[in-house]
Amino acid sequence: MNDPITIRRLYGRRQGHKLRQGQSALVEELLPRISVPDTGPLDSRILFGDDRPLELEIGFGAGEHLAGQAAARPDHGFIGCEPFLNGVVGALNHVRDEGLGNVRLHMGDALDVVERLPDASLDRVYLLHPDPWRKARHAKRRMVNDGPLDLIAAKLKPGGEFRLGTDDPTYCRWSMMVMNRRRDFAWLARDANDFLTRPADWPETRYERKARRQGHEVWYFRYRRV
Repeated sequence: MNDPITIRRLYGRRQGHKLRQGQSALVEELLPRISVPDTGPLDSRILFGDDRPLELEIGFGAGEHLAGQAAARPDHGFIGCEPFLNGVVGALNHVRDEGLGNVRLHMGDALDVVERLPDASLDRVYLLHPDPWRKARHAKRRMVNDGPLDLIAAKLKPGGEFRLGTDDPTYCRWSMMVMNRRRDFAWLARDANDFLTRPADWPETRYERKARRQGHEVWYFRYRRV
């Protein structure tokens, strides 16, 4: 089945509301300074100038989680990938306001970045509230498919962690089905509380708060790279 590895197409608008002057200035001035290079191999030295643990978030929304993780571990390097301009502006605001020098951003397809990293180079990969593509015919667009997961598994260090969050029941069931048949990831949940309760080191996002206000359950999955 085709999946995001072979489709390589980003769906939806790349920009929402018009940017204000200050936001435009961030995109023009700060983003070029912290952007992931467009081409060539990537590693911690290329991105941050030294050897440090690397973590990557696929689709960071407005950047709250990315910024929270980066602030908690300033000795780690964080790579955030988001195709939508307004989300990137949100992350840029966090980087500026919180003085986060350990964040690099890519406005585009996360797979373009992941593919260029060395194997076994990532400590963590985050995929939080991805588009669920609820219709069966759109299942091939879901990031939780074997093609992207094969790539994520290759780039994670042994013992590294893949974190997945969703408030969509269809995506929850699909993800459990796909992940449970794999042998390169071990689910870290021991009981229901482990995936029904947000871990202490998992910063809450505005999307998650909105989901809970709407009465949605939220599921938190943690997998260790075997």
